[in-house]
Amino acid sequence: MNRRNFVSTALATAGVLSGIESIASENPAPSRFDNKLSLKVLGTNWGFTGTTDEFCAKIKKEGYDGTEMWWPGSKERQTNLLSALKKHGLEVGFLCGSGERQYPAHLDAFKKQIDAATTQFDQKPLYINCHSGKDYFTYEQNKAFIDYTTEASSKSGIPIYHETHRGRMLFAAHITRNFIEKNPGLKLTLDISHWCNVHESLLQDQEETIKLALSRVGHIHSRIGHEEGPQVNDPRAPEWEAAVKAHLAWWDAVVEQKVKNGETLTVLTEFGPPNYLPTVPFTGQPLADQWGINVYMMQMLRKRYLK
Repeated sequence: MNRRNFVSTALATAGVLSGIESIASENPAPSRFDNKLSLKVLGTNWGFTGTTDEFCAKIKKEGYDGTEMWWPGSKERQTNLLSALKKHGLEVGFLCGSGERQYPAHLDAFKKQIDAATTQFDQKPLYINCHSGKDYFTYEQNKAFIDYTTEASSKSGIPIYHETHRGRMLFAAHITRNFIEKNPGLKLTLDISHWCNVHESLLQDQEETIKLALSRVGHIHSRIGHEEGPQVNDPRAPEWEAAVKAHLAWWDAVVEQKVKNGETLTVLTEFGPPNYLPTVPFTGQPLADQWGINVYMMQMLRKRYLK
Protein backbone atom coordinates (compact mmCIF):
# COMPACT_ATOMS: atom_id res chain seq x y z
CA MET A 1 0.00 0.00 0.00
CA ASN A 2 1.50 3.38 -0.97
CA ARG A 3 1.56 6.42 1.28
CA ARG A 4 -1.43 8.08 -0.37
CA ASN A 5 -3.67 5.02 -0.07
CA PHE A 6 -2.51 4.43 3.49
CA VAL A 7 -3.37 7.97 4.56
CA SER A 8 -6.73 7.89 2.77
CA THR A 9 -7.65 4.64 4.52
CA ALA A 10 -6.54 5.99 7.88
CA LEU A 11 -8.59 9.15 7.44
CA ALA A 12 -11.69 7.18 6.51
CA THR A 13 -11.31 4.96 9.58
CA ALA A 14 -10.80 7.96 11.85
CA GLY A 15 -13.94 9.58 10.46
CA VAL A 16 -16.05 6.48 11.20
CA LEU A 17 -14.69 6.21 14.74
CA SER A 18 -15.33 9.87 15.47
CA GLY A 19 -18.88 9.49 14.22
CA ILE A 20 -19.55 6.64 16.63
CA GLU A 21 -18.42 8.39 19.80
CA SER A 22 -16.51 11.65 20.20
CA ILE A 23 -14.52 12.91 23.12
CA ALA A 24 -16.77 15.94 23.37
CA SER A 25 -19.92 13.86 23.71
CA GLU A 26 -18.29 11.87 26.50
CA ASN A 27 -17.68 15.12 28.38
CA PRO A 28 -20.89 17.14 27.99
CA ALA A 29 -21.20 20.75 29.06
CA PRO A 30 -22.95 21.47 32.36
CA SER A 31 -26.74 21.60 32.07
CA ARG A 32 -26.77 25.20 33.33
CA PHE A 33 -25.75 26.30 29.81
CA ASP A 34 -28.80 24.77 28.13
CA ASN A 35 -30.44 27.23 25.73
CA LYS A 36 -29.03 30.21 27.62
CA LEU A 37 -26.09 31.26 25.45
CA SER A 38 -26.18 33.66 22.52
CA LEU A 39 -23.56 32.12 20.23
CA LYS A 40 -22.21 33.10 16.83
CA VAL A 41 -19.81 30.66 15.17
CA LEU A 42 -17.61 31.97 12.37
CA GLY A 43 -15.65 30.22 9.63
CA THR A 44 -12.07 30.98 8.61
CA ASN A 45 -10.94 31.58 5.04
CA TRP A 46 -7.40 30.57 6.05
CA GLY A 47 -6.37 27.97 3.49
CA PHE A 48 -9.39 28.48 1.21
CA THR A 49 -8.30 28.91 -2.41
CA GLY A 50 -11.54 30.02 -4.10
CA THR A 51 -13.13 33.45 -4.44
CA THR A 52 -14.67 35.42 -1.59
CA ASP A 53 -18.15 34.71 -2.93
CA GLU A 54 -17.42 30.97 -3.18
CA PHE A 55 -16.09 30.95 0.38
CA CYS A 56 -19.11 32.80 1.76
CA ALA A 57 -21.49 30.49 -0.10
CA LYS A 58 -19.73 27.46 1.36
CA ILE A 59 -19.73 28.59 4.99
CA LYS A 60 -23.38 29.63 4.70
CA LYS A 61 -24.25 26.16 3.44
CA GLU A 62 -22.37 24.57 6.36
CA GLY A 63 -24.36 26.63 8.84
CA TYR A 64 -21.88 29.28 9.99
CA ASP A 65 -23.09 32.71 11.11
CA GLY A 66 -20.26 34.58 9.42
CA THR A 67 -16.53 34.82 8.98
CA GLU A 68 -13.43 36.35 10.50
CA MET A 69 -10.76 37.49 8.07
CA TRP A 70 -7.93 39.97 7.75
CA TRP A 71 -9.02 43.52 7.02
CA PRO A 72 -9.19 43.76 3.20
CA GLY A 73 -6.96 46.73 2.45
CA SER A 74 -8.06 47.60 -1.08
CA LYS A 75 -11.39 49.12 -2.02
CA GLU A 76 -11.95 46.34 -4.55
CA ARG A 77 -11.54 43.63 -1.92
CA GLN A 78 -13.78 45.53 0.50
CA THR A 79 -16.48 45.82 -2.13
CA ASN A 80 -16.25 42.14 -3.03
CA LEU A 81 -16.46 41.11 0.62
CA LEU A 82 -19.40 43.39 1.40
CA SER A 83 -21.28 42.08 -1.63
CA ALA A 84 -20.68 38.44 -0.64
CA LEU A 85 -21.68 39.03 2.98
CA LYS A 86 -24.95 40.66 1.98
CA LYS A 87 -25.70 38.08 -0.71
CA HIS A 88 -25.31 35.15 1.71
CA GLY A 89 -26.60 36.83 4.88
CA LEU A 90 -23.38 36.60 6.87
CA GLU A 91 -21.73 38.65 9.60
CA VAL A 92 -18.03 39.50 9.85
CA GLY A 93 -15.25 40.06 12.34
CA PHE A 94 -11.96 41.61 11.21
CA LEU A 95 -8.40 40.70 12.09
CA CYS A 96 -5.93 43.57 12.27
CA GLY A 97 -2.19 43.65 12.84
CA SER A 98 1.16 44.58 11.39
CA GLY A 99 4.15 42.73 10.00
CA GLU A 100 6.62 45.57 10.44
CA ARG A 101 9.70 44.62 12.47
CA GLN A 102 10.56 48.02 13.92
CA TYR A 103 8.31 49.51 16.58
CA PRO A 104 7.44 52.95 15.09
CA ALA A 105 6.52 51.54 11.67
CA HIS A 106 4.72 48.60 13.28
CA LEU A 107 2.53 50.80 15.49
CA ASP A 108 1.78 53.18 12.63
CA ALA A 109 0.64 50.35 10.32
CA PHE A 110 -1.44 48.85 13.12
CA LYS A 111 -3.21 52.16 13.80
CA LYS A 112 -4.06 52.58 10.12
CA GLN A 113 -5.68 49.14 10.00
CA ILE A 114 -7.70 49.82 13.15
CA ASP A 115 -8.83 53.19 11.82
CA ALA A 116 -9.91 51.66 8.53
CA ALA A 117 -11.67 48.64 10.04
CA THR A 118 -13.68 50.81 12.44
CA THR A 119 -14.74 53.48 9.95
CA GLN A 120 -14.53 52.33 6.31
CA PHE A 121 -16.77 49.27 6.06
CA ASP A 122 -20.49 49.72 5.42
CA GLN A 123 -21.44 46.62 7.45
CA LYS A 124 -20.58 47.02 11.12
CA PRO A 125 -18.25 44.19 12.18
CA LEU A 126 -19.10 42.05 15.18
CA TYR A 127 -15.65 42.78 16.61
CA ILE A 128 -12.05 43.42 15.69
CA ASN A 129 -9.42 40.89 16.72
CA CYS A 130 -5.83 42.14 16.97
CA HIS A 131 -2.47 40.52 16.37
CA SER A 132 -0.96 43.09 18.69
CA GLY A 133 2.66 44.18 18.95
CA LYS A 134 5.61 41.83 19.18
CA ASP A 135 7.00 39.54 21.85
CA TYR A 136 10.30 41.48 21.75
CA PHE A 137 8.77 44.95 22.16
CA THR A 138 8.96 46.46 25.64
CA TYR A 139 5.94 46.56 27.94
CA GLU A 140 5.44 50.28 27.34
CA GLN A 141 5.67 49.83 23.58
CA ASN A 142 3.07 47.06 23.59
CA LYS A 143 0.83 48.99 25.97
CA ALA A 144 0.43 51.62 23.25
CA PHE A 145 -1.57 49.08 21.19
CA ILE A 146 -3.99 48.56 24.08
CA ASP A 147 -4.38 52.29 24.68
CA TYR A 148 -5.10 52.96 21.02
CA THR A 149 -7.69 50.21 20.64
CA THR A 150 -9.42 51.10 23.91
CA GLU A 151 -10.05 54.58 22.55
CA ALA A 152 -10.99 53.30 19.08
CA SER A 153 -13.49 50.85 20.57
CA SER A 154 -15.06 53.57 22.69
CA LYS A 155 -15.47 55.85 19.67
CA SER A 156 -16.80 53.21 17.27
CA GLY A 157 -18.81 50.98 19.61
CA ILE A 158 -17.04 47.96 18.09
CA PRO A 159 -15.50 45.49 20.58
CA ILE A 160 -11.74 45.19 20.03
CA TYR A 161 -9.85 42.20 21.38
CA HIS A 162 -6.17 41.27 21.61
CA GLU A 163 -5.22 37.70 20.74
CA THR A 164 -3.16 35.35 22.89
CA HIS A 165 -0.80 34.49 20.05
CA ARG A 166 2.82 33.38 19.76
CA GLY A 167 5.14 36.10 18.54
CA ARG A 168 2.77 38.85 19.69
CA MET A 169 2.57 40.79 22.94
CA LEU A 170 0.33 38.21 24.68
CA PHE A 171 2.46 35.23 23.67
CA ALA A 172 2.61 33.66 27.15
CA ALA A 173 0.28 33.31 30.12
CA HIS A 174 2.47 35.03 32.72
CA ILE A 175 3.21 37.93 30.34
CA THR A 176 -0.50 38.35 29.67
CA ARG A 177 -1.23 38.41 33.40
CA ASN A 178 0.99 41.47 33.77
CA PHE A 179 -0.93 43.24 30.98
CA ILE A 180 -4.30 42.28 32.49
CA GLU A 181 -3.38 43.51 35.95
CA LYS A 182 -2.18 46.89 34.63
CA ASN A 183 -4.79 47.49 31.91
CA PRO A 184 -8.41 47.19 33.09
CA GLY A 185 -9.76 47.83 29.58
CA LEU A 186 -7.89 44.92 27.98
CA LYS A 187 -10.15 42.27 26.44
CA LEU A 188 -8.84 39.04 24.98
CA THR A 189 -9.32 36.78 22.03
CA LEU A 190 -8.55 33.43 23.61
CA ASP A 191 -6.41 31.19 21.44
CA ILE A 192 -5.06 29.23 24.35
CA SER A 193 -3.58 26.59 22.04
CA HIS A 194 -0.57 28.91 21.70
CA TRP A 195 0.06 28.93 25.44
CA CYS A 196 -0.01 25.13 25.58
CA ASN A 197 2.81 25.18 23.06
CA VAL A 198 4.78 28.05 24.66
CA HIS A 199 4.62 26.57 28.17
CA GLU A 200 4.92 22.96 26.96
CA SER A 201 2.01 21.95 29.17
CA LEU A 202 -1.75 21.97 29.51
CA LEU A 203 -1.17 24.85 31.94
CA GLN A 204 -1.88 22.85 35.11
CA ASP A 205 0.73 24.89 37.01
CA GLN A 206 -0.79 28.28 36.16
CA GLU A 207 -4.40 27.86 37.27
CA GLU A 208 -4.79 31.30 38.86
CA THR A 209 -3.30 33.05 35.85
CA ILE A 210 -5.55 31.13 33.46
CA LYS A 211 -8.60 31.91 35.60
CA LEU A 212 -7.76 35.62 35.43
CA ALA A 213 -7.27 35.47 31.65
CA LEU A 214 -10.57 33.66 31.12
CA SER A 215 -12.39 36.47 32.95
CA ARG A 216 -11.26 38.91 30.21
CA VAL A 217 -12.22 36.85 27.15
CA GLY A 218 -14.59 38.34 24.60
CA HIS A 219 -13.91 36.05 21.63
CA ILE A 220 -12.53 32.52 21.16
CA HIS A 221 -10.42 30.86 18.50
CA SER A 222 -11.40 27.22 18.92
CA ARG A 223 -8.22 25.48 17.85
CA ILE A 224 -6.89 22.75 20.14
CA GLY A 225 -3.19 22.78 20.94
CA HIS A 226 -0.99 20.42 22.90
CA GLU A 227 2.28 20.45 24.78
CA GLU A 228 4.41 20.32 21.64
CA GLY A 229 2.39 22.31 19.14
CA PRO A 230 -0.46 24.80 18.57
CA GLN A 231 -2.68 22.35 16.68
CA VAL A 232 -3.45 18.66 17.15
CA ASN A 233 -3.66 16.75 13.88
CA ASP A 234 -7.34 15.87 14.39
CA PRO A 235 -9.30 16.65 17.59
CA ARG A 236 -11.57 13.64 16.95
CA ALA A 237 -8.69 11.22 17.45
CA PRO A 238 -8.75 9.50 20.89
CA GLU A 239 -5.07 10.15 21.60
CA TRP A 240 -5.87 13.85 22.09
CA GLU A 241 -8.45 13.27 24.82
CA ALA A 242 -6.50 15.15 27.52
CA ALA A 243 -5.95 18.20 25.30
CA VAL A 244 -9.58 18.28 24.15
CA LYS A 245 -10.85 18.01 27.73
CA ALA A 246 -8.59 20.86 28.84
CA HIS A 247 -9.78 23.18 26.07
CA LEU A 248 -13.45 22.31 26.65
CA ALA A 249 -13.04 23.19 30.33
CA TRP A 250 -11.50 26.56 29.46
CA TRP A 251 -14.23 27.34 26.94
CA ASP A 252 -16.91 26.24 29.42
CA ALA A 253 -15.60 28.83 31.87
CA VAL A 254 -15.94 31.57 29.24
CA VAL A 255 -19.45 30.41 28.33
CA GLU A 256 -20.48 30.46 31.99
CA GLN A 257 -19.34 34.07 32.23
CA LYS A 258 -21.15 35.06 29.03
CA VAL A 259 -24.37 33.39 30.17
CA LYS A 260 -24.14 35.12 33.54
CA ASN A 261 -23.64 38.53 31.90
CA GLY A 262 -26.18 38.00 29.13
CA GLU A 263 -23.53 38.59 26.46
CA THR A 264 -23.07 37.10 23.00
CA LEU A 265 -20.05 34.86 22.52
CA THR A 266 -18.32 34.79 19.14
CA VAL A 267 -16.18 31.80 18.22
CA LEU A 268 -13.97 31.23 15.19
CA THR A 269 -13.25 27.63 14.22
CA GLU A 270 -9.59 28.07 13.30
CA PHE A 271 -7.87 24.80 12.56
CA GLY A 272 -5.36 25.83 9.91
CA PRO A 273 -3.97 24.33 6.71
CA PRO A 274 -0.40 23.02 6.28
CA ASN A 275 1.97 23.70 7.85
CA TYR A 276 -0.23 24.18 10.90
CA LEU A 277 -1.83 20.93 9.83
CA PRO A 278 0.80 18.16 9.91
CA THR A 279 1.65 16.49 6.60
CA VAL A 280 3.17 13.26 5.33
CA PRO A 281 6.96 13.58 4.83
CA PHE A 282 8.14 14.06 1.24
CA THR A 283 4.61 14.28 -0.22
CA GLY A 284 3.25 17.23 1.76
CA GLN A 285 -0.12 15.49 1.91
CA PRO A 286 -2.23 16.70 4.88
CA LEU A 287 -2.87 14.13 7.58
CA ALA A 288 -6.45 15.31 8.03
CA ASP A 289 -9.19 17.37 6.37
CA GLN A 290 -8.94 20.96 7.58
CA TRP A 291 -12.39 21.99 6.34
CA GLY A 292 -14.01 18.88 7.83
CA ILE A 293 -12.36 19.47 11.21
CA ASN A 294 -13.56 23.07 11.37
CA VAL A 295 -17.12 22.09 10.45
CA TYR A 296 -16.96 19.36 13.11
CA MET A 297 -15.84 21.96 15.67
CA MET A 298 -18.71 24.28 14.71
CA GLN A 299 -21.26 21.49 15.05
CA MET A 300 -19.76 20.28 18.32
CA LEU A 301 -19.84 23.77 19.84
CA ARG A 302 -23.47 24.29 18.85
CA LYS A 303 -24.45 20.92 20.27
CA ARG A 304 -22.48 21.53 23.46
CA TYR A 305 -23.78 25.01 24.25
CA LEU A 306 -27.13 25.23 22.45
CA LYS A 307 -28.86 22.00 23.43
